[in-house]
Amino acid sequence: MDKQLVKHISQFFAPYPYRFYAKGQSMIWHGENPPGVFYLRSGTVGQYDTNKNGQKIMLNIFKPSAFFPMSWAINHTPNLYFFEALSDIECQIAPAEHVVDFLRLNPDVTFDLLGRAYKGTDGLLKRLNEAMIGTARSRLMLELAISLHRFGELNADGSRTIQIKTTDLATRTGMSRETISRQLKKLAEQKIIATHNGHITVQHMGMLDDRPKTP
Repeated sequence: MDKQLVKHISQFFAPYPYRFYAKGQSMIWHGENPPGVFYLRSGTVGQYDTNKNGQKIMLNIFKPSAFFPMSWAINHTPNLYFFEALSDIECQIAPAEHVVDFLRLNPDVTFDLLGRAYKGTDGLLKRLNEAMIGTARSRLMLELAISLHRFGELNADGSRTIQIKTTDLATRTGMSRETISRQLKKLAEQKIIATHNGHITVQHMGMLDDRPKTP
């Protein structure tokens, strides 16, 4: 996000109260009416649902400068998801109607929000496609590509590295930890990724594209 845009959004939220959440703390529960729109100043927040076995299925992850839940704020739709602090976080909370008025008066902010929403939708559609026709391998590779692009560290040699647990990959793909571990081992054996002390490195992002190549 453009620095000036971040500054503009930050200034809007400045008068509203701060909240602090510890890693693992629930912020919004499924079916709960949120206290307002959260503006994330630091840390990461996960939006998830659970399956019939109680397993978490991670649907989205918010980074600093994001504000949520916007479908609830704009469309008045019931909140059907859980929101949890994935790290220690600092945020502010503004009334939904104030945020909606701010968006109406600031089309540049609204346009940026729309762009990020479409990026998120593209990611969800890719996950949905893999869930319907993909394999465990392709589902994991897609999730690694998304995670490395959004949260990975770019190294001097052009490779990308991310620190991520098998449990986190399981919640993001809907697969078991055992399946994730097996697939990670196979990808490492095939030199597609390298693993070391909980870190995963890929030399270039194209290595995580498992689609058939056009001749």
